[in-house]
Amino acid sequence: MVSREHKKAALHENLQLLRSLTNSHAKNDSSIILDASKYIEELKHKVQILNQDIASGQTSSYHNSWPVVTVEAGEKGIRVNLCSERSCPGLLVFVLKVFEGLGLNVLEARVSCTGSFQLEALGVESDENGESIDADMVKQAISDAIENWSENNHHQVL
Repeated sequence: MVSREHKKAALHENLQLLRSLTNSHAKNDSSIILDASKYIEELKHKVQILNQDIASGQTSSYHNSWPVVTVEAGEKGIRVNLCSERSCPGLLVFVLKVFEGLGLNVLEARVSCTGSFQLEALGVESDENGESIDADMVKQAISDAIENWSENNHHQVL
């Protein structure tokens, strides 16, 4: 009987660790596993994009340091991941203007600007916006914002 309780406690602890590692807010076990599965698919997608970049010969420091954007629509809202190997002064402002312009409220966000630039944000549609926002629309708007940022910081990008 003790080993059964021990196994159950160990399973619960491992699920909570998985929940933490995948940034899941799920409460029940099956939802935690589902969120972890989605997280793994997201990571696979990022690896695929990076492999495509490498295969296409984008080896200059300019292209390697260009921010990589992934946008996914989920149950909780639109998740944006943006990362660059180098610091991108001012880029956060451009991205937040995209959120505001599209009527997305930032529900949660993590930003790191030390040596590199990383942004993970979850946006939800505000009630004021009449039209539905999809992931492709957000990705295109963020890509445009990166272009605008690049033009404003031309001497820092090259």
